[in-house]
Amino acid sequence: MTVDLSPRRILIVEDEQALSLGLSDLFSSAGYVVSTAINGEQAVTLCTADHFDIVLLDILLPGRNGFDVCAELKTRSPLLPIVMLSARTASTDKVHGLRIGADDYVGKPFDALELLARVEAVLRRATPKAHQDSFEVDDLRIDLRRSVAYRDDLPIKLSARQFQLLAYLVERRGQLVTREQLQREVWGFAEDVSTRTVDIHIARLRKVIERNHASPRLIVTVQGLGYRFLG
Repeated sequence: MTVDLSPRRILIVEDEQALSLGLSDLFSSAGYVVSTAINGEQAVTLCTADHFDIVLLDILLPGRNGFDVCAELKTRSPLLPIVMLSARTASTDKVHGLRIGADDYVGKPFDALELLARVEAVLRRATPKAHQDSFEVDDLRIDLRRSVAYRDDLPIKLSARQFQLLAYLVERRGQLVTREQLQREVWGFAEDVSTRTVDIHIARLRKVIERNHASPRLIVTVQGLGYRFLG
């Protein structure tokens, strides 16, 4: 498999000059090639004429707002990662942004290093991975192609949802996976799912795959954030 080592290209769409400069400095120092746009029309024009690995998109823009721009960019390029940035932090705005295709939604004010980490997390999820049909850790074997898990070569009884959840965690092993991410990408917005529901499913999954579910070694909790699969 060929690995692309070229710098990531990011388009920052922000009309506040000081913030745009600050974001440009942040991502330039992290090794990104940065382009900027000050309104939605300019952003669409740039994305049509050039390639970007990710777009950081403010919502409150002059002329067309970020929601409209996000919807158009996703229509043109469905796989283009977009992180929305806004002082509008109401849950309805976040849900709307994610439903029209945004890959993450970051509220203002934000911590610069957290924003950088979240952009990198979106890029990791969007980067194609070498296909792996199965995964083994200790005496647990997970066959992703057949949707079956085994312990000591004996099949483990898992519901379809439990296997979806397990496969999602395994494919991102070592990475932090937030409860909100699981809500969005395992259940989807078509279902009304709370973070408590996610926790309950994780607890049930642990009872099936962990040797000692009271002291899990595979699916560990990252306090206040989510979970991580170790293997």
